[in-house]
Amino acid sequence: MNARMDTSDACDLRFGQVGIASVRVRRPDAAALAEELERRVRTAPQLFSRAAVILDLSHLLNLPDDGIVDALLEAVRSAGMLPVGLAYGTSDTEALSRRMGIPLLAKFRAAYEPADGGSIAPPAPSAPSPAPAPEPVARQQPVHQEESAPGLGAQTQDGTVRSGQQIYARDRDLVVRGTVANAAEVIADGSIHIYGSLRGKAMAGAQGDTNARIYVTDFRAELVAIAGHYRVFEQIPKDLEGQSVQCWLEGEKLLIAKL
Repeated sequence: MNARMDTSDACDLRFGQVGIASVRVRRPDAAALAEELERRVRTAPQLFSRAAVILDLSHLLNLPDDGIVDALLEAVRSAGMLPVGLAYGTSDTEALSRRMGIPLLAKFRAAYEPADGGSIAPPAPSAPSPAPAPEPVARQQPVHQEESAPGLGAQTQDGTVRSGQQIYARDRDLVVRGTVANAAEVIADGSIHIYGSLRGKAMAGAQGDTNARIYVTDFRAELVAIAGHYRVFEQIPKDLEGQSVQCWLEGEKLLIAKL
C-alpha cells in the first residue's frame, strides 16, 4: 500500500481583491473592439498591456451566441490584454460561461466604468465598476484592507505603499503618510490625501461618490480616478510635475490644479 504524500504545505489558497479591469462591450463587433482596445494599449501600455480583464456583456440588448463571444475574447487577446472571465449578468450569462468553460466573476470596482462612453476602465471593489487600472493578477501582492462602517474616521497608511501593493479604505477617506510607488494602488470610497509622492495610481469615490477628491503633496501619478472618471499619464504636465495638487470632478470632467 502506497503511503500518501503530505501536500498540506504545497500552496495557500485565498480570496482577495485584485486588480482586474472590465471591458464593457457596447456592440458585438470584434473588429471594432480590437481596434479600440489596441488604441487604449498604445495610449497607456504600462497600464493596459497584458492587463487582466473581464468581458462585460450586460449592456448588449441581446446576449451574443458562443461564436461571437469567442471572437470578442480573441479581440481582447489580440489587443494585448488577457481575458480571465465574464462579468456576472443574468442566468443566460452563467449558462454561457459554463458552455464555454470561462469563469464568471463579480465586477470588481464596477463603479470605475466611465460614464462618458468609455469602454474600459480600472474596476471597483466588489459591488452589485476602471481604469485604468488594472495589473495582471499574478503580479498583485496581498491587499491591505480594513473592515469598516459608514461614519468611521479616515483610514491611515504610514510609510511607503510598495509596487504591486494595494490599499483600500472602505466607506471612508484614506490618508497616506508616505510615497505611493510606481505600480502601487490606493483606493478609497471617500477622498484620498497623500502626504508624500504619488507615483502609482490613486482612485477615490470607488463606489460612485462624485464629491470625493484627491490631494497630493508631490504629484507624479500613473493614474488618478474619481467615481469612474480617470486620467492616465504617460508624462506629467510640466506645470503639475512634483507639485501639490488637488483632483476633483466638474460634471463628467476630472480636473487637476495646483494647491
